[in-house]
Amino acid sequence: MNDSGVVEVWVDQDLCTGDGLCVQLAPEVFEFDIDGLAYVKDGGGELLTAKGARVPVSPDLRLDVLQSATECPGECIHVARVADGVVVGGPDAA
Repeated sequence: MNDSGVVEVWVDQDLCTGDGLCVQLAPEVFEFDIDGLAYVKDGGGELLTAKGARVPVSPDLRLDVLQSATECPGECIHVARVADGVVVGGPDAA
């Protein structure tokens, strides 16, 4: 398989409004922590609470994650291609 389409996602908690749209759209990838902010989860479902933690997105969740990044009111979700680092979703996407 060509990995040029593999993307990773991360949340900028400094911009997160706690709206929860991402958790609704992609609960396999996003979850709230006790602070009321969204964080990403690894492939095993473990919440990664380190700021800027990145996780790869499985192909079956890619559209949900991109939709989350597009619709996020806090503009805090970022999606980038792993192969070259180009941002393909979120506020910095071209």
